[in-house]
Amino acid sequence: MTTRHRLLGLTVAVLWGLNFLAIHVGLNHFPPLFFAGLRFAVLALPVILFVPWPRVPVRWLLLYGLGFGTVQFAFLFLAMANGMPTGLASLVLQASAPFTAILGVLLLGERMSGLQVAGISLAVAGMALIAADRAIHGASAAVVPVILTLIGALGWAFGNIASRKAMQHNTDPRTPLRLTLWMSVVPPIPLFTLSAFIEGPDAGWKALTSIGTHNGLIAVGGLVYIVVLATIVGLGLWTYLMGRYPASRVAPFSLLAPVVGITASWLALGEQPTALELVGAVVVISGCLIGMTARPASAHTAGHRGTPEPEPRELSAAGATPAGH
Repeated sequence: MTTRHRLLGLTVAVLWGLNFLAIHVGLNHFPPLFFAGLRFAVLALPVILFVPWPRVPVRWLLLYGLGFGTVQFAFLFLAMANGMPTGLASLVLQASAPFTAILGVLLLGERMSGLQVAGISLAVAGMALIAADRAIHGASAAVVPVILTLIGALGWAFGNIASRKAMQHNTDPRTPLRLTLWMSVVPPIPLFTLSAFIEGPDAGWKALTSIGTHNGLIAVGGLVYIVVLATIVGLGLWTYLMGRYPASRVAPFSLLAPVVGITASWLALGEQPTALELVGAVVVISGCLIGMTARPASAHTAGHRGTPEPEPRELSAAGATPAGH
């Protein structure tokens, strides 16, 4: 990988890490479910008008949008609106990587190597350490936002499985970006519907009518950042790198996003993670890195030692799909 491309990978990590600050300022003005729907709605119309259809089965596109878009962002935004620290949210959402690997085994019949199992176990242990620390310092109520974020990560993992199924037998290099952009067409209706039932039919619209206030303008700035920089620029650079290098070379850059998120939240919001949370963060990132870079178990049995099958590109990329972007 050239120095220029490494800098592009670092740029993506910074854009995605700062994205959680943009979510934070947006949630200071908008109800969480409405803001999640708005985040996709502003992308949906230009995608329908200007982005070619990715030519994938509709059922997998719908499942991708419901998992990655609806479930992930509904629970992530609810968690952050109910006390989940911004920096910690960027880290806990990385649980999607081990969740994706586990779902691949359960639903797709894939096999994991011992090193992959060790990496996943390490990441899960780090999550448990963070949850235990939250329980110790903030009673059970402090654990609820962590659980909500983990549910969001599970939705992301289901979305990863659906996107991989959609990409099967599709060799067009333009399809991954088109698929991710068209995914944004799915979440607005379910998210706005949930917002109307849970937050009230007029809560989001009242927030829209007051966007001329100081908080409203800052929230709009956060929305612009999420859509333009984190999604269009960040995702475009990511897709470019994934098209030029093996996924195992590119995927580790995504693990720098929580580092940026935690640091930025400390500097901008005064969030100070505890020592145990920092230890948990190191454990989680180490586990995810091991899991993403380890080779999967060969599909051949011990009695059939032919040439090992190449690692599927989608499998390595699954745990590194952009989160919160």
